[in-house]
Amino acid sequence: MLSGSCGMSAEGTSEYKPVRGNIMTRWAGHINPEKVLPEYPRPQMVRSDWLNLNGLWDYAIVDKTQPMPGQFQGTILVPFAAESALSGVGKNVGEKNKLWYRRTFTVPEAWKDKTILLHCGAVDWDCDVRVNGTLLGNHQGGYDPFSFDITDALKVTGPQELVVSVLDPTNKGRQPVGKQCDHPHGIWYTAVTGIWQTIWLEPVASTYIDTIRITPDVDNQKVTVVVEVKGEPEGLSYHANARAPGFSASAASTKNKLVLDITDQKLWSPDSPFLYDLNVQIKKGDTLIDEVGSYFGMRKISLAKDDKGIMRIMLNNQFLFQYGTLDQGWWPDGLYTAPSDEALKSDVVFLKNSGMNMLRKHGKVEPARLYYWCDTLGILVWQDMPGGDNKKLLKGRTPESSAQFEKEWKSIIRAFYNHPSIVMWVPFNEGWGQFDTARIVRMTEDADPTRIVNNASGWTDKGVGDVHDIHAYPGPEMPDVEEKRAVVLGEFGGLGLPVAGHTWQEEKNWGYRSYKNSQELTAAYGELLNKLRPLIAKGLSAAVYTQTTDVESEVNGLMTYDREMIKMDAGHLKTSHKSLMKL
Repeated sequence: MLSGSCGMSAEGTSEYKPVRGNIMTRWAGHINPEKVLPEYPRPQMVRSDWLNLNGLWDYAIVDKTQPMPGQFQGTILVPFAAESALSGVGKNVGEKNKLWYRRTFTVPEAWKDKTILLHCGAVDWDCDVRVNGTLLGNHQGGYDPFSFDITDALKVTGPQELVVSVLDPTNKGRQPVGKQCDHPHGIWYTAVTGIWQTIWLEPVASTYIDTIRITPDVDNQKVTVVVEVKGEPEGLSYHANARAPGFSASAASTKNKLVLDITDQKLWSPDSPFLYDLNVQIKKGDTLIDEVGSYFGMRKISLAKDDKGIMRIMLNNQFLFQYGTLDQGWWPDGLYTAPSDEALKSDVVFLKNSGMNMLRKHGKVEPARLYYWCDTLGILVWQDMPGGDNKKLLKGRTPESSAQFEKEWKSIIRAFYNHPSIVMWVPFNEGWGQFDTARIVRMTEDADPTRIVNNASGWTDKGVGDVHDIHAYPGPEMPDVEEKRAVVLGEFGGLGLPVAGHTWQEEKNWGYRSYKNSQELTAAYGELLNKLRPLIAKGLSAAVYTQTTDVESEVNGLMTYDREMIKMDAGHLKTSHKSLMKL
């Protein structure tokens, strides 16, 4: 059993109420502030004991030059950004202010003599963490998970005080920021400041498993597991066991690299997202020091020529046309944060039920549970790096912004390396903050040689990486076939339809093309797909339709922003999409 209950320990005791938003999802009405996103947040490295710190915290927004305030201004529901309706705050923080959080927690008695880790899924952007007044450290990066060892800062007994302070200049800064803007308009959306993913505590031994790196080798029917530990590695042995119905494989070594034979392997694919369970342990002699549970899929993504000599993206050595949506991952009530795990899963279920096999995660990195659902349900993922330094007022990069981009991108690749659903890394989009493209591609390939790299999605191809990607609205179009790279259509479509009662705003909604009703939209979408089909035979390996849902003033989603309505006939969508994969 996982001890993952959420504690209600903010100093203030006010009743939680979401701010009335422009539009809300159906899940918003079921928010329980004592049990917010209670699911284990790191499904590929699971331990049996943990404490969820989501819930009501004290908060204050003060001038960034001021110290921690003596009095807080109210309560905020973590992990929803301060600007969101579900936070209960609904206020813009801005570049001149700092957002302060405070809560208390009690360390369970059973954790005595353990090392206590504080894990943060994501905090946007620049945060300091203090426990009982001790500054544990600073983290800069709005999209990558991070942790602190808080053991030495804990009191022997009683309540422990946790304080997090956050600075976020949004688009006034040079950090990776994605689609956020301090004045939302067009394709730029509401700012997101502060804790926006689960924050939690975990007890471990003084020597513990820090990371595991799982690499499947489909061609040789093996999987390699590299175990990194923190603490004292001397005298340890490493153990891994893979299981599936009717199958078991084990490996043990005094070295941290383990290779398991996966005989009669069952391959992971969108049609058959088969996953093996994995248990990893470290021991000293016969004594178990630490163990984690995980999973993996036997999946290979590569380039190769088809029987016509055309370079294609191959899944498990076979060509599969990849088709899906530009997926922004925004929520009208939670902004960056889905109101529940069920809501997060629902977008993946929609794509799957619509006959698609892929999504391009655009300008955002998700909580690990989104990739877990893609792993489990069978959706391929193209993962963008959120853009930065991309506004007209910012003339060129600084050494500091380049270093931050690279640091955060490497951290993201490392954090999500084990997910079989992720098949492509996309460091740049449409020239937004693009720099040193060939070097960044090499850096990405070095960080993960098992996946393909899209050097730039749309307009600014530099002739490197594994694919040539163009955007065409409404399209579709394709680049000329190349000898060494596959060609893809990274964005097209954008057909718009505002649905009264389901829009972020009543007026000034827009799409790349606008239609009056579902029938017109369905017909126009069908025409796009009719034009797309011949391109597949000519050499197109993948296409990405804009987009999964409406987002704020954009109304070119297949679904409305509140996820209440599918704008086209669902049966027609599934039939049309499935036919693309058969070409």
